[in-house]
Amino acid sequence: MLYRDKTGVAPEAEAPLEKEGRYLYCVADAGERASLGEIGIEGAEVYTIPHRDICAVVHDCPAQPYQSGDQEVVKAWVMTHQKVVDAAGARWGTVLPLSFDAIIKGESGSSAEQNVRRWLQSEYEALKTKMDKVRGKAEYGVQVFWDPKPVAQELTETIPEIRKLQEEIRSKPKGLAYMYRQRLESLIKRELETKADECFKDFYSRIRKHTDDVRVEKAKKAEQGRQMIMNLSCLVSKDRHTELGEELDKINEMKGISVRFTGPWPPYSFVGGAGKGELYGANS
Repeated sequence: MLYRDKTGVAPEAEAPLEKEGRYLYCVADAGERASLGEIGIEGAEVYTIPHRDICAVVHDCPAQPYQSGDQEVVKAWVMTHQKVVDAAGARWGTVLPLSFDAIIKGESGSSAEQNVRRWLQSEYEALKTKMDKVRGKAEYGVQVFWDPKPVAQELTETIPEIRKLQEEIRSKPKGLAYMYRQRLESLIKRELETKADECFKDFYSRIRKHTDDVRVEKAKKAEQGRQMIMNLSCLVSKDRHTELGEELDKINEMKGISVRFTGPWPPYSFVGGAGKGELYGANS
């Protein structure tokens, strides 16, 4: 069966095969051909291309990435992408989300839809393995921050070497005191790094007990005087997210520590890339 666009023109009467594409939102745990309606990027009709007991959730598009110099436009596209993935998850339960702007193109002799089917066929076992891994689970974001000022103050009160340097600074001439203050700052910085590493190991072990898998992400820049000391993507069974939240509440109560807990999200961090295939913008 050939899909027709809103004008009613059949695909073979349109642009050459190498200029057509299928935008991929996700792979769903269902083998049905279905339409989700005109809910895609820029109002595109979203439908499925099935292979055995899975299907790709797609819309028709040109074989080129979505690009715009207007960040608000790009943001709207990404939000729409997420809404389609959410809609697919609500309908079929388990989905493997793809990153924004994953496109499989047509080529001479093969349509984009045929290449989607070939991709599903070649990646079938890997996709099924990923489905099994994330079934009944969701992704949560965990970010832990600290305010370095109270932590540093606590260190100055508990580490003898720091207290000794502080006392020496008060008794030294101005020029010499400056050199001692540099040594003190260097020592406090080193102790803060050691403390941050200790906190990371402690928090990670406590969080890991309540998850099925964890990915350590790059810490982001400081915000509002706080430093991020941990940034995790957590794969959590839907019946265990409450206990994870309770553990994070305990961490959040610690002096100088604050926790940001977000989700549930589709498991983007735990399904890898789109796999093999003719893809444009798979990691945009």
